[in-house]
Amino acid sequence: MKTVSLGKSTLQIPRLGLGGVLFGREIDENTSCNMLDYALSHGINLVDTAEAYGGGNARQGRRETYKVDDVREVSDEMHSSEKIIGRWMKKRQCRDRVVICTKFSNGGRGEQVKQSLRDSLARLQTDRIEIYMLHVPFPDVPVRETLEALNEEVKAGRVLTIGCSNFNAVQLREAQETAEKHGLARMDSTEPGFSLAGARARKELLPYCLQQNISAITFSPLAAGFLTGKYSAGGEIPKGTRFDISPAHADVYFSEQNFRVLENLRQLSAETGQSMTRLAVAWVLQHPGVSSMLVGARNRSHLDNAIEALNSPIAPAVKTRMDGWLEA
Repeated sequence: MKTVSLGKSTLQIPRLGLGGVLFGREIDENTSCNMLDYALSHGINLVDTAEAYGGGNARQGRRETYKVDDVREVSDEMHSSEKIIGRWMKKRQCRDRVVICTKFSNGGRGEQVKQSLRDSLARLQTDRIEIYMLHVPFPDVPVRETLEALNEEVKAGRVLTIGCSNFNAVQLREAQETAEKHGLARMDSTEPGFSLAGARARKELLPYCLQQNISAITFSPLAAGFLTGKYSAGGEIPKGTRFDISPAHADVYFSEQNFRVLENLRQLSAETGQSMTRLAVAWVLQHPGVSSMLVGARNRSHLDNAIEALNSPIAPAVKTRMDGWLEA
């Protein structure tokens, strides 16, 4: 598997990573471990997770947001993603072969950061995290306070590098300038959602990352499954899918523009004989500024598709045509 340097650090990450958001939520532990085994056997040793990922967390979130209390997940274990990865690494004795990225969202105050890290380390059954990220911005907390707490963890060796997820260019720039001004650990990576149906990062964030040597590890290359064509405007959401378990995805991706992109992708697939998913994934991987791309795989074919897209790029003319869909 091709690798790249993570920001200005010495850490090497593969161009493909395995997203752990499905573990214990949409796929059970046995399937999750099989996916982890398969990824590692193909050189995909970057595993992404978060304290907020879990079957129990998803059900709790749906209960609190939509006042719906039913069972749509494969387990009700809280924080199941980190726990499954921790149990897998212990059983396989493979910790030294894995690059872990996990994220915290329970608050940006100093003690909140430290507590979140302690909890993640315990669930992952490890003494260090290679990439530790803010899962979201904390507008009620000065970014300096959060960075100072993270800087202490870097100095202590419990965290190797830090980053952020779901930040825009303005927020990331503020964090970097604050770190530089006060001599704190810099953000070496960021995780934006990035796909043909969610390409906002291409305007400012990805160019800024290129300029500042920040690794962009993108997620949702298929827009949480939207670009597979399984959803239709006004149609019923298939049971057990991402949009069923997390209904907020429909609010993000269902738009007239995105359904036009979907139809263009369907037509291009028919013309070229390449699957919609391969085209969509290849477009992400070939975009300037994308260092690595996370794949949320339910089965081996999902990883195989991403590996094929990485090893067999689409023609420049085809990518240019796809770029044009976003300008229409």
